[in-house]
Amino acid sequence: MHPSSEHTEWASALRAHGRRVTKQRLAVLDAVEAHPHSPAEAILAAARDELPDITPQSVYVVLGDLTDLGMLRRFEPPHSPALYETRVGDNHHHAICSVCGRVEDVDCAVGHAPCLTPSDTHGMTIMIADVTYVGICADCAAKGAPAPTA
Repeated sequence: MHPSSEHTEWASALRAHGRRVTKQRLAVLDAVEAHPHSPAEAILAAARDELPDITPQSVYVVLGDLTDLGMLRRFEPPHSPALYETRVGDNHHHAICSVCGRVEDVDCAVGHAPCLTPSDTHGMTIMIADVTYVGICADCAAKGAPAPTA
């Protein structure tokens, strides 16, 4: 079986970050790429399609390590477990449906980080502004879903 071009790209990226290329790392990267905006439990289930014996501990360790390296992005929507994606290195945000939990990427409004200027920096140099838009997706609105109260 020949490695996919995606595996080749992941392998190169792992080596560039000083990490060994392992089946576990590749399975997690493939799972996150195929299922963006997923929590760790869903990534574990997807990774098991490729690597049935992968353990929850392995998935959590790989997710943490690859997030620290900047190969994965972890974000925490309100009232939700942390979600992971492979879209890194840009300044995008997220829109989340408060009814069904659907998550969509929203490109930066100004084209560079930070997207917002705070009223008071408290002496910090602000590098990133992480925006989360919460609303109701078109599918839920069409079904007559009531707007949740804040």
